[in-house]
Amino acid sequence: MKLKDWLDSWLNKFQKTTIKYRTYLKYTYIINKHINPILGEYELEDLTGNVLQEFILFKLNNGNLITKDKLSDNSVISIVSLLKQALRRAVCLGVSAVEYTSHIKMPTIQEKEVTAFNRLEQQKLERYCLSAKKNYIGIIICLYTGIRLGELLALTWNDIDFDKRVLTINKTAYTITKNGKNEVYIDKPKTKQANRVIPLPKQLIGVLRRYKKESISNYIISTRYGNIVQNRSYQKTFKSILKKCEIPYKNFHSLRHTFATRAIELGMDIKTLSEILGHKNSMITLNRYSHSLLEHKFEFMNKIGKLLETTYLI
Repeated sequence: MKLKDWLDSWLNKFQKTTIKYRTYLKYTYIINKHINPILGEYELEDLTGNVLQEFILFKLNNGNLITKDKLSDNSVISIVSLLKQALRRAVCLGVSAVEYTSHIKMPTIQEKEVTAFNRLEQQKLERYCLSAKKNYIGIIICLYTGIRLGELLALTWNDIDFDKRVLTINKTAYTITKNGKNEVYIDKPKTKQANRVIPLPKQLIGVLRRYKKESISNYIISTRYGNIVQNRSYQKTFKSILKKCEIPYKNFHSLRHTFATRAIELGMDIKTLSEILGHKNSMITLNRYSHSLLEHKFEFMNKIGKLLETTYLI
């Protein structure tokens, strides 16, 4: 069987009903744009370790579909990970007698650089957002909870328990293109750990109470007609806010990194921070914020150092 035929069968018979729709769209894109044009005509048994390794090298050096330049290591890893799943399932089901994915050398996963706003930039953002339009409250929510953009846009007022002062995260929103039109799709969070309950600072609760009184929608962040806001639209709004505040551009996810950085600076333990962020485990949090943690460690080591008796040196 040719790889393109098996991938179509694997995706639509064995994956479609078990993965999130967003993941299905991602897999479809990877198969149609990255894998099939190069490997699609190969018979499954002909996908030797050498053929697969050549494919990886080509993607690393020329895999960007727009520039025809290098494709990031992480993107190549995603492509090969999908290929591994499909080929190993083919062997398990007897569709193929052998697969060679264990023979290939994978690139190293690169941890994305963490960029956070400094305290002065954060203060500028807060002042501007609290004195401007209703929808700008989303920036404040992210700065003080660390939630992701999709989680923010999916929030409804029912997700806030004002008496218990907690925020429940149980869904996420993302934009998909369907029949040539952009639509907002609401789904469950991408991991089990992303379903979480976040305690809210009492100061934020007071702000949210005032905004709820003025709201015309069940969505906390909404259009003027009360509908859900698209991800790209809110990203553009955020970019505009940074420009008006004369703050150097950082992407929206930097709000999440800023929350984590401030939390570490104030002494929050990694286990608690990991649970609030919805990470799969604490090691993800440790690795991602090692730079912030190093500064934190220096602070505490200096405090311990004060115990050192140096008077005898005089």
